[in-house]
Amino acid sequence: MEQLYLSASIWLSLALVSAIIAYYLKVSIALIEICTGVIAGYIATNYLQTDLLNNSEEWLKFLAGSGAIFLTFLAGAELEPTIIKNKWKEVLVVGLIGFFAPFMGCSLVAYFLLGWDPKASLLCGVALSTTSMAVVYAVMIDTGLNMTEFGKGILGSCFINDIGTVLALGIIFAPFTYKTLIFISITVIYLIFFPLITNYLTKVYGNRTAAIRTKWISFTLFGLGALALWSGNEAVLPAYIAGMMLAEFSQRNPVWLRRLRTLTVGFLTPFYFLRAGTLVSVPALVSAPLLIIALLGAKVFSKIFGLFPFIAQFRSEKNERWYYTLMMSTGLTFGTISALFGYSNNIINKEQYSYIVIAVIASAVIPTMIASYIFIPKHLLPKKVYATEATHELSEE
Repeated sequence: MEQLYLSASIWLSLALVSAIIAYYLKVSIALIEICTGVIAGYIATNYLQTDLLNNSEEWLKFLAGSGAIFLTFLAGAELEPTIIKNKWKEVLVVGLIGFFAPFMGCSLVAYFLLGWDPKASLLCGVALSTTSMAVVYAVMIDTGLNMTEFGKGILGSCFINDIGTVLALGIIFAPFTYKTLIFISITVIYLIFFPLITNYLTKVYGNRTAAIRTKWISFTLFGLGALALWSGNEAVLPAYIAGMMLAEFSQRNPVWLRRLRTLTVGFLTPFYFLRAGTLVSVPALVSAPLLIIALLGAKVFSKIFGLFPFIAQFRSEKNERWYYTLMMSTGLTFGTISALFGYSNNIINKEQYSYIVIAVIASAVIPTMIASYIFIPKHLLPKKVYATEATHELSEE
């Protein structure tokens, strides 16, 4: 038992170091955790010869999987329902093109240029089709653009883009059997009543030390996740939809949402992102840098060429168009979730997983830096952004 506690303390020490580095570099904590995991995993395997960072431990897989589920739920819950309602045409067009353009572009590059088999190529397309809600939301908070209609439009488009990724992951790779029908039926019926039950529990038992809302949400996510895995689907699929169903509830209960975010980002997701980093094969990366550049180029250029003409229909100013396009070209959370799903289910091998994850990480950094330093729409920035405790918490994501 003492070895388990020691191992957990080492993983959390890496999370602590990642948080400090992310603070000074002003980038997403998830990105730094993945990079820290890559370095720590390589050192532990090749120099320390220790089992304390064994990424195949069942307790670690459980905590990492829980982090992915709760983070996916939060991504859905963070959406402001008024965004989709007021800017439905823009977010649908940009979001759908933002998914389909890189999905097709990256799949074709993986199949014809890299010679991957069809399933691995499709998985690559799904993983690189994403837009990072975590990165984009953090940037919106930092700049204050989240309070503008421009920033809200970007966030809504990111949401639709990621919905396409999550659905594609389930539709393409999940076996369609009688279990699938049972999963869909139970999930749909449950989620119809999910907001009603949540509101009732909050009204009767909420705002007490028992934290019944968090327990209720946890029960729902683990229960639907177990049902999804039993049917051959990915556990994050019902979590994202459950978050969407509680979006209005979350907007009415911001304190509860911040507390759940603190639990998720402060404890659960570090295990997910650090473990995802340790699964990356450094020798594979060193041996094939051009392959990674090809994947990154396929993602970014397919996003740009696919999105820019359509975004120009909604934004006339040059910096606004380029900033919007580059923000939609980022990727992180769902990209790594999709890659890990493919690796865990033997759709891709460890080398292919490593190539995809590094391309995903690079897409989180390069487009964000270019957009922030060159194409920031300064005329839309609020005159002064007042930092609050909530703002700082959101910025950490």
